[in-house]
Amino acid sequence: MKLKQEARVLLRKALASLKLAMTAFNSLHDEGRTTQVLLSLQHAFEMLLKASLVQEGVAVFDRKSGRSIGFEACVRQASNSMTIKLADPDAGALRSIDAMRDDEQHWFNEVSEQLLYLHTRAGVTLFDDLLQRVFGEPLADHLPQRVLPLSVDPPRDLGVLVDEEFTQIAALLAPGRRARHEAQARIRTLLAMEAHVEPDANVSIRDVSRVEKGIKEGRTRAEVFPRLGDIATKIDGQGVLLTVHFTKKAGAPVRYVADDSLPAAAIREVDLQKKFYLSAKELADKAGLSQPRGTALRRHLAIDNDASARHVFVFGSQSIARFSDNALRRMKEAVETLDMDDVWTHHKPSGEGTSRPKCRIKGCAA
Repeated sequence: MKLKQEARVLLRKALASLKLAMTAFNSLHDEGRTTQVLLSLQHAFEMLLKASLVQEGVAVFDRKSGRSIGFEACVRQASNSMTIKLADPDAGALRSIDAMRDDEQHWFNEVSEQLLYLHTRAGVTLFDDLLQRVFGEPLADHLPQRVLPLSVDPPRDLGVLVDEEFTQIAALLAPGRRARHEAQARIRTLLAMEAHVEPDANVSIRDVSRVEKGIKEGRTRAEVFPRLGDIATKIDGQGVLLTVHFTKKAGAPVRYVADDSLPAAAIREVDLQKKFYLSAKELADKAGLSQPRGTALRRHLAIDNDASARHVFVFGSQSIARFSDNALRRMKEAVETLDMDDVWTHHKPSGEGTSRPKCRIKGCAA
């Protein structure tokens, strides 16, 4: 494959950072080890995703600021790409790594050895998958043969690890322990892991405080961290051939921020402007439609009535509608399967015709 010049530079930086992460993980020195692993691993994926997007011809510079897009935008673009095809569980793994990195870089957290191993090993597995999928190159071609496995400690069940962490946090918060700072550091790590299944949640001090209060009140792990019960790992092979993939458990329920079944300690803050970031024009553009046809398709799919796809922000006297990746995903799928001329005939905006016949397209939600 002939690489574009910018993609070649970005790919070289991605491989360099991944090697730094692997070197740091296997380091004999514990001081600063977790920090180096998380920072290097997150940077490796940002560079790899940008290299992939550039190679595909996708713009990676923000039109308003003129600066290259950040990590979250890279993940979203890669998830919507028909070439990169970043699956939801893989996007969740990257968001979890990024959330841990953010706390490690800007404050502090405590990541147990097994949790660090699972995320790093899963990162190496995903890096290899993307490198082969987009560039047709296996990771092994870029590593010396002397490289050892990331760990000789065999991976353990994720549910057991999470329960052990929760028990440790509860012990640290016991009366008389005076270890609240360490407990909060471990809470931050488990909150960061919820990014596997909740892409829009942030780790804030208010979230940490709510979880801490819930644990002190005797809440169970399932009550305080309900989303962690939805995550599983698929582990295959052993030694240098071992691979780790994070997955979502079959039948895991969909939970919303306003879900009354969740105790107060489990409710996470969500940055709505981060989740609903697309204007109507941007949504139509990304779906490959003109803005009027985008409006017609939104009507056909009843996207404006879907709280997970559309949100109206109110700023003083202004009301501005914004759309999420859920809206984009539904519209892209519809464009692939529907006759857009029929959709246009039945749902075109007023003023484009004197009347519209009743839509008889199968699945119309208008």
